[in-house]
Amino acid sequence: MKSLRLSLLTACLALSALRAQAPPEDLAKRVDALSRELERMKGELSARPASDTVLGGYGEIQFSHFSKDGSRDTADLRRFVLALTHRFDDRTELVTELEVEHAVSSSDDKGEVEIEQAYIQHRLSPTWSLRGGLFLVPAGLLNERHEPTAFYGVERNAVETAIIPSTWREGGLQVVGSFENGIVLQAGVSTGFDFSKWDAASTEGAESPLGAVHQELSGARSHDLAAFAAVNWRGVPGLLLGGSWFHAKGAQGQPDMPAMAATLWDVHARWTPGPFDLSAVYARGTVADTAAFNQTRVGNPTLVPSRFEGWFGQAAWHAWSSGSYALAPFVRYESVNTAAAFEALAPASLTPAPAPSERIWTAGFNFNLNPHVVLKADLRRFRNDTAQNRVNLGLGWAF
Repeated sequence: MKSLRLSLLTACLALSALRAQAPPEDLAKRVDALSRELERMKGELSARPASDTVLGGYGEIQFSHFSKDGSRDTADLRRFVLALTHRFDDRTELVTELEVEHAVSSSDDKGEVEIEQAYIQHRLSPTWSLRGGLFLVPAGLLNERHEPTAFYGVERNAVETAIIPSTWREGGLQVVGSFENGIVLQAGVSTGFDFSKWDAASTEGAESPLGAVHQELSGARSHDLAAFAAVNWRGVPGLLLGGSWFHAKGAQGQPDMPAMAATLWDVHARWTPGPFDLSAVYARGTVADTAAFNQTRVGNPTLVPSRFEGWFGQAAWHAWSSGSYALAPFVRYESVNTAAAFEALAPASLTPAPAPSERIWTAGFNFNLNPHVVLKADLRRFRNDTAQNRVNLGLGWAF
């Protein structure tokens, strides 16, 4: 920024000097050229934020009423996030997010304080950039953009919570390419999974298999690094098509641990024709070499699945707006299975049966006071675990 301002001052001085000293016959072209350069630099300056340091954030408050068991009703400040971005120069910036979950974090409370993002981004050229540090994995529609104003419903969809463990972040190095034809490529290496964290006695792995073993750069074991890639295409206005792939071993060099290579991939689409907003995601994960690991944990309720998967389709309609107010009802159907298959154990009778897929209907609306503040309400209905049926009310903000 300083160098640009210095260039702008130099151009102004040069323009003044030309007007004062140069002969009129060849002055016109030189003055025109300098004037155009001056206007270009003015435009570049005006397009930038007023400060090199920008504060942002988002938050969510939720009330849930469970229709079959009122004792489970909760009101919760689920997330409070402060984001700080600082631009060191024209090419290099720091991106950070500090998050507090559930309002209070202590030994007696379930809240957490965590760093959601902390990375340096350096622009190599107008097309290519590098990221290094703790960043969100490019997967699905929500993981990299998960603010409450960015999705429908009080809660994030189940597919991008249980199968893709939103908000999923890893430490590593990433290259990003943004092309004029609308294609964005992302690829890199990062920390991966640690399957020694798997607690077969708890239900955490059944809720989200990869969420139970990802490391979030918190003293992460790094013997086995992961590789990932993602591509998104926005070449047609209103249309997004994309997919991602992530692969990592989970032994991390620990003795008596099988390799347990885990792979997660997804395909996703979003289309916004006129007032409509249509989206869909399919995600599928696999874990290899689970038999030896599970064999020693037979009898526990949660063994490592060899396959888990889910998909959803969602339709929203921007039905009404007046000034900054806007109303958008939506409906979403999901199918999620966190234990779709297991590797065979010996004897075969010890092999766990695949879990049934959970089917979830969600219908509700988002009501925006403005683009930064949203009120939400929805009704969720589960086909199998009907004890989860509930009404949600929510308040969210992002800036």
